[in-house]
Amino acid sequence: MRGVLLRTYRVARELVPHRVRRFVADVNGKLQVVQRQVEETKKTGKDSEESKTTVMLPSINGGLAPAMKMQEVRKLDGDTTVESKKTTLLPDGSGNWQVGEVRQATVKQDGNDRSTEERISRPDSEGKLSEISRTVSKESGSESGEKSNTVETFSADVPGAAGDGSLHLVERTTTRQNTSSTGQQATERQVERLNPGATSSGLQVTTRTIDIVRPGASGAQATRTTETHDADGNSGTVSVDTTKSDNVRAIQVQIAPAGPPK
Repeated sequence: MRGVLLRTYRVARELVPHRVRRFVADVNGKLQVVQRQVEETKKTGKDSEESKTTVMLPSINGGLAPAMKMQEVRKLDGDTTVESKKTTLLPDGSGNWQVGEVRQATVKQDGNDRSTEERISRPDSEGKLSEISRTVSKESGSESGEKSNTVETFSADVPGAAGDGSLHLVERTTTRQNTSSTGQQATERQVERLNPGATSSGLQVTTRTIDIVRPGASGAQATRTTETHDADGNSGTVSVDTTKSDNVRAIQVQIAPAGPPK
């Protein structure tokens, strides 16, 4: 278990400087540096690390000047949980640095089950940090090969409604996948969203996609059926696409794992 999480969030063994420069050509065809990014990562504990990144952009006085700083702390809590906190700092015009955004994430692994929660906070009109969104992802799998993934997005900005300072569920994506004894793979993905004209009605299905991959002796055939729903929940456009390939793996449908929070 520890190995899985440590591969997700690598713990540095030493200070690692990383520099990236971006060039563009001027009117005379001469390359000019328009961005420089310097990142340093160091180990701060047995199972923790800290990264500091500075992004430099052209200034009005010529040359490059710091335009953004990012500080990220990651740590392994026990054998099953990884926590991270990324703070973005922006200049205020007076030579001081102010917090522009904070992203906090927690990843938990329990056998074939995995959950991820990411929270984003930004300063409000009074400069006080306020949580503006939260994303919760849950993945599970069975020994028989069945997989499921649910991602729920909460936001302070609700389409068609005035903000009340609280987070509300605005979208849910559910994916289910199973493989038969013959190797046929079926994946169903359903997206639910709030209807801007009737937010009190809760989430409504907007699209449903079903992928079927059938392996054969000479390759595989994949069929994708897409169904859309209107604002009243009625089924709308239905499309069916078929793909054939000599390479079975080329058209396999997989549930993408939740990647590390950024």
